[in-house]
Amino acid sequence: MRCPKCGNQEDRVIDSRSSRDGASIRRRRECIGCQQRFTTYEAIERELSRVIKRDGRSEPFDRRKLVNGMMKACEKRPISLEVIEKAVEEIEAELEAEGGRETASSVVGGKVMEKLHALDQVAYVRYASVYRQFQDIGEFLDEIQNMGRRAKASALQTELFK
Repeated sequence: MRCPKCGNQEDRVIDSRSSRDGASIRRRRECIGCQQRFTTYEAIERELSRVIKRDGRSEPFDRRKLVNGMMKACEKRPISLEVIEKAVEEIEAELEAEGGRETASSVVGGKVMEKLHALDQVAYVRYASVYRQFQDIGEFLDEIQNMGRRAKASALQTELFK
C-alpha cells in the first residue's frame, strides 16, 4: 500500500478490524519510511453482471449510480447515508445471488423501489416518478393511492414466500 504522505510502498499493519457488518476489513497502517499512520479498507471485489438499459444498451453495473439515485430520492428525508449504503449492499447481494451475466435495468429499479418503499414513502414516490417516467399529476395520485392500499411489511415480519 502506498503511503499517502511520502509515497513509500512499505508499511506495517498496526490493527485490523471487521467493519460494515463483516463486509469489509478496516486496517490501520504505519509507513515504514515516515511513520505516517493511515487507514485502508479491504472488501471482496464483486463481479456483478452488466445492466441492460431500456434502449438495449449494455453497461457495467455501477454501485455509485445506485447510491446516487437513492440519495437523490431520499434528499431532505430522515434517512442516513449508512441506511442507503446498507440497502445498496443488499441489492448487490441479491443481484449476485441471482447470478447471470446480464440484468435488466427494470430488475435493478424494481429492487430499489422495494427498498425505498420499506424505508420512506416520500422517497419511494420520488424515485418511482423518475423510474416510471410519470407524465402528469394523475400518475402521481394513482401511485400514492396504490401505496395506501398496499400493506407496508413490518421489518420484524418474516417473508413467507420469496
